[in-house]
Amino acid sequence: MEEWENRLNRHRDELEWLFMELYNDRAALNTLEAEMAAAFAARSAELKALDAAREADPDWYRRGSMQGMTMYTNLFAGNLKKLAQKLPYLQEQNITYLHLMPLLQMPHPHNDGGYAVEDFDTVDPALGTNRDLADLTGKLRAAGISLCLDFVMNHTADTHRWAMRAKAGDPVYQAYYCCYPDRTIPDQFEQTMPQVFPGTAPGNFTWNQEMQRWVLTTFHPYQWDLNYRNPAVLVAMVKSMLHLANLGVEVLRIDAVPYIWKTLGTTCRNLPQVHTIVRMVRMILECVCPAVILKGEVVMAPRELAAYYGTPEKPECHMLYNVSVMVNLWSALAARDTRLLKAQLDELDALPEHCWFVNYLRCHDDIGWGLDEDEERRLGIDPQRHKEYLYRFYDGEFPGSWARGELYNYDPITGDARTCGTAASLCGVEAALEQKDAAAMDLAIKRILLLHSAASFCKGFLMLNSGDEIGQLNGWDYHDDPDRADDSRNLHRTAFNWHKAALRRRPGTLQNRIWQGLTELRKLRAHACFAPDAAVTTWGGDNPAVLAMVRRCGGQRLVGLFNFSEQPQTVRLDSPETLGLEAAVTLAPYEAKMI
Repeated sequence: MEEWENRLNRHRDELEWLFMELYNDRAALNTLEAEMAAAFAARSAELKALDAAREADPDWYRRGSMQGMTMYTNLFAGNLKKLAQKLPYLQEQNITYLHLMPLLQMPHPHNDGGYAVEDFDTVDPALGTNRDLADLTGKLRAAGISLCLDFVMNHTADTHRWAMRAKAGDPVYQAYYCCYPDRTIPDQFEQTMPQVFPGTAPGNFTWNQEMQRWVLTTFHPYQWDLNYRNPAVLVAMVKSMLHLANLGVEVLRIDAVPYIWKTLGTTCRNLPQVHTIVRMVRMILECVCPAVILKGEVVMAPRELAAYYGTPEKPECHMLYNVSVMVNLWSALAARDTRLLKAQLDELDALPEHCWFVNYLRCHDDIGWGLDEDEERRLGIDPQRHKEYLYRFYDGEFPGSWARGELYNYDPITGDARTCGTAASLCGVEAALEQKDAAAMDLAIKRILLLHSAASFCKGFLMLNSGDEIGQLNGWDYHDDPDRADDSRNLHRTAFNWHKAALRRRPGTLQNRIWQGLTELRKLRAHACFAPDAAVTTWGGDNPAVLAMVRRCGGQRLVGLFNFSEQPQTVRLDSPETLGLEAAVTLAPYEAKMI
C-alpha cells in the first residue's frame, strides 16, 4: 500500500481543500477516500504494473504512433466477445486507441445512442457482460491498444435505479436530481439557460407525473440531469469510474462535462465548479489508477477550451475532442477557402503546450456548423448564409454539390441545421458510384485523403470513424426502421461491411486506395516532428485555397501544404526563404504535399 499512500499524500491537501470548499461535508469526503482505497486494493497486479509504466512515461498518449478508431460494438462485430476476435483487423491498421461507443446498460430501444445510462457499473446485456469487457481489455492491452469508454457525467436515464427510487417518492434519491414542485425555479433557470437543441419541446425541464415534479432534462426528456450540488452524486459517480478503470478501461471520455453544475442566473455552462470537479476527478485517478486518462467532450469555442486542461501544475483533462477543426475542415472543403480553418488552428495552436487533441473527421454524431461568426464577419462572410450554404451543400441540394447527406435538427425559424453522413458519402463517393463516373471517384478519394492528412497534421492524434478506412457509405435503410427513423444520425451509424473490408487487399478498389492512403499517413507520423513536444503552427500564403502548416522539433522541420480545391493551385508562402522553399509551390487537385 506504500504506492497508494504516496500518491494520496501528494494530492490529499488539495483534494480535501477543493472538496470541502465545494461541499463542506467531512463525512462525504471520508466516504470518497474509503471508495478510493477500496478501488486501489481491488486493482489487479497487471493494472498496477501498467500504472507504474504510465507514471514513468506520462507522454505515452502524445506520441506520433498513436492511432485511434471509434465504433459501435454491435455495428462492428455484434458483441464484445466477437469484437475481441476482430483484433487482427485493428492491429493491421496499427490502432493503439479504441473508443467503443456507450456500452453500459441502457433502455431499449430509445437511449440516445447509449447516452441514456441505466447502470454505470454494468455492460448492457445485448453487448455482453462485465467479464466480457475485462477479457476484451486484457486482449487489447496485450495488443498495445488502450480502450476508451464514454462516462456520461451530466445525466442518467429516467429508468436508472436512482430515478426509479425518486419517482417512488424517496427524498434521498430525489436529491440526486434537480427536481422542483412547481415552475418557480424552472422559470428562473429558463431566463438565462439556453437550450442545447433550440426550438425543441419541452424546454430544459420535463414534468414527471409519478413524482409530481419538474425535472431538469438538458438534453432529452428521458435523460435526467444529476445534481452535483449533492456530494453523494459525485462520490457515487467516482465509484463507478473507478469500477470501469478496474475492468481495464484506460481512457474515460467524460461526456457533456461543461453542463454538470447549475446556478441560477447563469447559462449553466462552463461554471467554475465544473473545473473543481474535473480537477478532483483527475487527482482521484492519479491516486488510484494513474494509467487512466481523461478525455473531455467540450463542444465549445477554442477560447473556452484551455480551462478544461487546467494548468501544468494543476491539470484537468489530458485531452479534448478537436470539434472546431473538424467543422472547419468540412467548411473549407465546401468553400474551397481555408481562411476560417487557419484562424481556428491559430487559436488552438496558441493554447499552452500541455493541451492535446483527438482529431477526427467523423464520429457517431452530426456536424454542427458552429463556426466563429466574428471571424467570418471580419473576412466578409455572412455567417447565416454561409451556414445555410454548408448544410445545403452537404445534403446534396446545392447546385454542383458532390455530397450525399441529410439534415439534423433543422429549425426553419432560425435557419439552423446540422449535417449527417459518412465521410465517403460527404466527400462524393456515393454520388460517383451513382453516376458511374471514374473521374468523380478519383476526386472523392482525394478529398477523403486530403481531409485525413490535414487532420493528422494538427496537434494531437488522428481518430478514424469505423468504416471510413474502407469508404463506407450512408445507410439510407434506417428510414425503414421505426426505432431509428426519427434520428437522421442513423444515416452514418451503419453496420460495418466486412465484405467490402475484404476488398482492401485488392489493388485498384475504392477500399484499397483509401486503405493504402491512410497507411502512408501512418508512416508519415513516424517523423521526428510528430514527437510529443513538437511545435505546430500555420504558415501564411497568398492563396486561400491552400492551407500551410509547419511542424518543428529538435531542429527538424516538416511543412504540410493542403490544396482544398479541385483545381491545381499555386501558393507563395510568406518569407519562403525561412523555410528553404521555392518562391512558389504548385499543388495538384486536393493534393497534400509534405516538404
